[in-house]
Amino acid sequence: MEERFEMFTLLLTSISRSIHKIKTEEMAEFNLKSSHLSCIYYLYKNKSLTAKELCDICEEDKANISRSIKHLEENGYLSCYSKTQKRYQCPLRLTERGIQVGKKISERLEQIMESASMHLREEDREAMYRSLMLISENLQQLCEKYDKKKSKFFLKNPLRRLKFPANS
Repeated sequence: MEERFEMFTLLLTSISRSIHKIKTEEMAEFNLKSSHLSCIYYLYKNKSLTAKELCDICEEDKANISRSIKHLEENGYLSCYSKTQKRYQCPLRLTERGIQVGKKISERLEQIMESASMHLREEDREAMYRSLMLISENLQQLCEKYDKKKSKFFLKNPLRRLKFPANS
């Protein structure tokens, strides 16, 4: 059991670090950060998304997505196409500049994914993704139990009623 835990966590950590490094290196060409890659990629694939939809697709929190959107908009990669809707519900689309970068990113990611799974047979790849999906769902269910425990603690915790000084 210990070996499974070690192998599982070490492999996932290694994969995560590699992905982050690849994202950082690939985005450097455009003077962008790794956090911008997902926004550009998913907008390129979907043509138009709201900030909320980007949060859901990228599994990022609202603050991170908002910072990325602000930077990408200020630098001409995307634009909000409605001034009447609330900012978070505004449909976002890539500009011509963003589309060019999105196309390059999409092509490059395809090459990277091919290289990363070079020695895998198609059936092995499918089994790997099915397994990862199942593991992810199981871990999410475990996390939900922790969230429920926290919310019960919060509801029962008398300390939550205390007001703390702003400058303590």
